[in-house]
Amino acid sequence: MDQYSSLITALKFICLDAGRKIMEVYNHPDSMGVEYKKDNSPLTQADKLANEVIIEGLKSLPHQYPIISEEEKDVPYEVRKNWPIFWLVDPLDGTKEFIKRNGQFTVNIALIDNHMPVIGFIYAPVSDELFYGIKGIGSFKICEDGECKISASTRKNNLVSVGSSSHANDEEADHLAKFPIVETIKWGSSLKFCKVAEGTADVYLRTGPTMEWDTAAGQCILENAGAKMTKLDGSPFLYNKQSLLNEGFVCLAQ
Repeated sequence: MDQYSSLITALKFICLDAGRKIMEVYNHPDSMGVEYKKDNSPLTQADKLANEVIIEGLKSLPHQYPIISEEEKDVPYEVRKNWPIFWLVDPLDGTKEFIKRNGQFTVNIALIDNHMPVIGFIYAPVSDELFYGIKGIGSFKICEDGECKISASTRKNNLVSVGSSSHANDEEADHLAKFPIVETIKWGSSLKFCKVAEGTADVYLRTGPTMEWDTAAGQCILENAGAKMTKLDGSPFLYNKQSLLNEGFVCLAQ
């Protein structure tokens, strides 16, 4: 992992810096400045500040790649389809959870190479937990106890599913009925991917709409922890599509 050490260190600092900006707003609710985009999704001052920090940080790295961010996404497909490698960023994943003040929101940064995430970072500012995955090396968690490698569960039965705090629906319940699930836990944002990656949950299934920046970092972390993520029909889950809107997906520890 030595060849990645300087990049990992830089990305850790970028995530932490973005998290600090988010927490400045989180700790002063009157400064949230909630707006609504054309798709009726919320946007806060924290989204904007975190985006500025991340974009500036990525542009300061020695190796420069294009960037797609939720807050800077208007890159024509005719341009980005020629990008073999690029950064994919969600500066504040789980804005609804942020507004609810339940702590379940994250900073997401992923590097996409040939339509697949090869580096993924997820930082949860409230719990001060940072997860990251590097293709071919593994996935790791950093918290107050230090840094450790994480692995997906090997359970075959009595599975635990993780679902959305804000987006669950009956269609997902129908799909989940195919698995031997005995418990479902609820989490917001991309922390659901992390629950599968660290073995707390075995299944994360989503039929509702997500965007590429919502899933890329999480996919990288869980896959390099030994889990897998596919479309609902079992086909590969890829990035830099003509539409950045995702289809449904399932994440499985086995």
